[in-house]
This record gives sequence, structure tokens and C-alpha cells, in this order.
Amino acid sequence: MTPQQDTDFTPIATRIRDSVGRQGFMAHVGAELSELARGTCTLEVGRRPELLQQNGLFHGGVTAFLVDNATTIAAAASRGQSALTAEYKLNLLSPAVGERLICRARVIKPGRQVAVVAADVFCVSGGVEKHTATALASIAMLDEKTSPKMPSPAA
Repeated sequence: MTPQQDTDFTPIATRIRDSVGRQGFMAHVGAELSELARGTCTLEVGRRPELLQQNGLFHGGVTAFLVDNATTIAAAASRGQSALTAEYKLNLLSPAVGERLICRARVIKPGRQVAVVAADVFCVSGGVEKHTATALASIAMLDEKTSPKMPSPAA
């Protein structure tokens, strides 16, 4: 089913995009939500000096942030409910050298309480993507009773 055919997803996507837009750290890092569909999410960030290690590579923390956020967003998009990262395993495969980092997350198992989500991170250099990291995450699915009730400090 394409996103155009999944009309039930439209309000979910709007809610997720609004929520992600209020995340101060997304703005701080300069990351953008470039693709969103049921159970999938793509986040991207461009190269800036503030995001690099002393040797000019993207910092591993930027990769970890993209994985953390993209897997949670993908899980939320799979069921239309709030989600929080419970844990993730990140493998850094090669140095992140390039102009842009792209993280693509996809739900493997959309559980009622815990979703299993995989993510792959690519660094774009000269228009060519290089696989730089892979991850597997357990994402806690929240219901209305367990969702945080505090207003976002970014709002």
C-alpha cells in the first residue's frame, strides 16, 4: 500500500510531523524528517562543523541520535501511538565521511507493547551512499494512560 492509498495514515503523519517539529534537539542538530510512511521513517542531516569529530568525520553521537529518533518515529508511525526508545544496538560499520547522513528506519515487528525496529545509516559523498551504521531497537509503545502528560518544553 502506498502512502497515497493509506488515507487512515494522514492524521497520524500530521501528528508525528508536528511532534517532531517541536523537538528542540532536531532543530539544534539540523536534522529533518524527509520521509514518513506507516512503519518507516527517514531522517537526514547535512554536514556542519558542529557535528564533526576532530578528524572531520560525522560524530558517532550524531549517528546514534538519528537511529534513536528514526526508530522511535517509525514505531509510532506503525501503530499511530506514542513511543519511547527502550534500547538499541548500534554497529558503526565504516567512517561517516561525506556531505550528508541519512538514517532509514523500518519496523520489523509492530508489537502492542514493544516494537522491534531496524535502521541503517548512510553517508552521502558525491551523490553516492555508503553504508556506515546499522542498528536494531526495541521501542516501548505507550498508550494514553502511560504517555507523558507534561507539556513539551519546546512548545
